[in-house]
Amino acid sequence: MKKSGDVMKRVLVIVPAYNEEENILDVCHNLDKVKVNCDYKLDYIVINDGSKDNTKEICEKNNLPVINLIHNLGIGGSVQTGYIYALKNNYDIAIQFDGDNQHDAEYINDLVKPIINGECDMTVGSRYIKNLSEFKSTKIRQFGNVILSFILKLTTNKKIYDMTSGFRAVNKDIIKMFAEDYPNDYPEPETVLVVIKNGYKVKEIPVKMHKRVHGKSFVTPTKSIYYMVKVSYAMLVRSFIERKR
Repeated sequence: MKKSGDVMKRVLVIVPAYNEEENILDVCHNLDKVKVNCDYKLDYIVINDGSKDNTKEICEKNNLPVINLIHNLGIGGSVQTGYIYALKNNYDIAIQFDGDNQHDAEYINDLVKPIINGECDMTVGSRYIKNLSEFKSTKIRQFGNVILSFILKLTTNKKIYDMTSGFRAVNKDIIKMFAEDYPNDYPEPETVLVVIKNGYKVKEIPVKMHKRVHGKSFVTPTKSIYYMVKVSYAMLVRSFIERKR
């Protein structure tokens, strides 16, 4: 709880959205509900990543806070836009929160509190500890996640079970790091490695995640295999680069 005389922390939820016309209103309404019970100031910003559907129009019609990107930058570029916004507006903590309504806003406080309390610099919402989440993604993606977790352990001696989770929170130092440098494709595993290699502490937090109801994920089985190979290589290369700094 916030003590008398403490400065209230400012927390920004970054919501990347590409063609999420069926989901974005529910996502923002759920975030609005959570804001009421926070003992820190919680804001959110939708990063409309050049959507071809009505995501832009829905955000504007409903007065949702939104940054409309002219072109589709991909998940890395859209999330980095959010980090740049967080840095320029002096937020203490930033949270990634997908626009497809798979993340559960009720767990935002669980991700934020360890950072506010100084227990860690970054939290990762995990489907794979304590089994709170019935939704685990496809078998192919689960296998890929095991490989990425092994590579992280091999290169950093740290274990994170849900390497592909896009539900994460970071402190002000990491906001600055991500605003300056953020991978473009499938950035979550690589950025976890970079954070650890730079001496920051990462804590995994059990959360619930939900199966997508509306729309379609862009990650097909073929792309999942490509993802695993590309990100594994990127993590190994990045581990070498960070070690040499």
